[in-house]
Amino acid sequence: MRVNRILLSSSLVVVALVVQVSVLARLHLPGAVPDLLLLTVLGLAMVYGHVGGALVGFGAGLLADLAPPADHAAGRYALVLCVIGYVAGLVKPADGRLKSATGPMVVVVVAAIGATLLYASVGAVVGDTAARHVGLGSLLFTAALYDLLLAPFVVPGIMALARRAENDPLADTSSQAKKPDISSGWLSGGTGLRIGGQRAGLKGGLKVKAVRSRTARAGRIKGVKRL
Repeated sequence: MRVNRILLSSSLVVVALVVQVSVLARLHLPGAVPDLLLLTVLGLAMVYGHVGGALVGFGAGLLADLAPPADHAAGRYALVLCVIGYVAGLVKPADGRLKSATGPMVVVVVAAIGATLLYASVGAVVGDTAARHVGLGSLLFTAALYDLLLAPFVVPGIMALARRAENDPLADTSSQAKKPDISSGWLSGGTGLRIGGQRAGLKGGLKVKAVRSRTARAGRIKGVKRL
């Protein structure tokens, strides 16, 4: 990944995790907790693609696994967000810009449900049955509802920041400065002359033309018929 991608992704993930742990988790809403970290991964994945989305998702999930007050095995949420980031990156548009809000909203709902199911499935494998006691159906519904309500305020802004970082004018200027100037080569190839000897060739051609014009002028004055 590029340096600007790493810096932007790290900053957004840290901010999202702090807000989620310190604010959203303390709201005590019924059912699930609004997953700001998931929305951040989705916004970045839909700009960076499936590989970048998987890397961002893994890093964000691992940070969430290690940040207090995590009460599950480390790596569990990293696996979930890695898969979600990879799948969300597959719907990245060719030009990096979305034509409507329908696509991202569908991605948010599917990602919220998929992340909850995958998290519960991994928990069942390692012996965590908390989802059964809370109720998997209510968790799926509330997770999709909360994330869908929060997505319009989070996902478009994150995608705009990611696209702006991708189109960094300083990076474009430096990349253009490194490219060779092909105009001189194109001109030299068209004339068949080397750049170093171009001026001399032009001078020689001008001298020959001048001598011929003087000779023709003298012939006309003296009345000499030229062949």
